[in-house]
Amino acid sequence: MTNKQYANKLIKQYGSQEKTDLERLKELDKMVKRPAIIFGYVFGSISTLILGFGMCVAMEEILKGYMWLGIGVGVIGIGLCLLTYPIYKRILSSRKEKYCENILNLSNKLLNE
Repeated sequence: MTNKQYANKLIKQYGSQEKTDLERLKELDKMVKRPAIIFGYVFGSISTLILGFGMCVAMEEILKGYMWLGIGVGVIGIGLCLLTYPIYKRILSSRKEKYCENILNLSNKLLNE
């Protein structure tokens, strides 16, 4: 690779490149979905761990004689697991409302080109 080719490669890589409308549309879509997805994974994982801990205690694998505590913790874990999807949908819908106008304008601009 010659010096000129290498310099052109660096200019393409680091130069101030104007983003296309399609790239901006993809970024907006990610901005809408990412917080809801991250919440779903984190909250769902934590609530599943709580449910699993409750099951272990209820079966007296961890704490002997605390079956009632395990059942209570397990029920709380089940409740949290059941809440994950509605909260995910609420976060997603609020983000869609926030970015709806920008996404529709950019989509219409792309379709009319």
